[in-house]
Amino acid sequence: MICRFLALALASAVTLLVAPAWAQQSKKMPVVGILVTHAAASDPTFEPLRAGLREYGYEEGRNIKLEIVTAEGRLDRLPGLAAELVRQNVDVIVSPNELSARTALKATTTIPIVMVGFVYDPVALGLVESLRRPGGNITGLYTLAPGLDGKRLELLKEAVPNVSRVAVFWDPIFTQSMPSEVQSAAQSLRLSIELVEVRSAQDLESAFRTAKHKKVEAVMLQSSPIFYVHRAKAATLALSAKLPTVSAYDYATAAGALMSYGTDSAGNWRRSAYYVDRLLKGARPSDLPVEQVSKFKLAVNLKTAKALGITIPESILLRADEVIR
Repeated sequence: MICRFLALALASAVTLLVAPAWAQQSKKMPVVGILVTHAAASDPTFEPLRAGLREYGYEEGRNIKLEIVTAEGRLDRLPGLAAELVRQNVDVIVSPNELSARTALKATTTIPIVMVGFVYDPVALGLVESLRRPGGNITGLYTLAPGLDGKRLELLKEAVPNVSRVAVFWDPIFTQSMPSEVQSAAQSLRLSIELVEVRSAQDLESAFRTAKHKKVEAVMLQSSPIFYVHRAKAATLALSAKLPTVSAYDYATAAGALMSYGTDSAGNWRRSAYYVDRLLKGARPSDLPVEQVSKFKLAVNLKTAKALGITIPESILLRADEVIR
């Protein structure tokens, strides 16, 4: 009788020890899909998201998986990639820009979607019902700053006062300002504008040739993944053409552009981790208010300025968030 009691006690103890381990092993590791239009899966732009997730206790490979799928600029592939994330039944989809967000929304109405902050006014775009109560399966960050291009032109004029003619490189798929708005900003600064379409990386060389042919004295790159992914190429071409260039991306300044003014890219990705965490813990995207990006970053590359024979005014350097020397 005692032996039987001991055997039952031992069996119960083993069950208590094994059951939690079994439960832990059988628990599904959350998967976060990232639907990318241009950047490579190995691009450093995703590192701030990983860092943000670590702040909430997630470690990639241990208790969370990032499934990065990218069209690498071949945008016709994007719907298929979104469909694949849906087939995998990922827990959250992260969308870096408007095209990614729209494609994800077409693919699913149930999987939560997080905007990273490179979307302008999601209410006007029809992505959400309201900022306070998004209403559907998408939430996250957005940028509402229609005057950013005007500010970039203003900074360019301040840095290079003798500039009177500027080429504006824009991507009609991703442009965040209508050309008329850019023209209006340029007119107030007494600048003449030449609009140059850039639809792919292959267009960059011809765009700079066009800029030189039009006898412009500087270049402004509008927001587009093309100008982010191919920032080093654009900076090299600008330097070769001796054209001071202002960009929307701080990464472009690090790559060699003269200056940039726009949202803090790393900060946007890091903050997106907050939404991923909330959604993984059961929050509904329809109830998570959309946040407006309010932090903007001015970066200046003094190495490029020196190569172009430009002296950046102290008034700009004092306001700069990053100065590359």
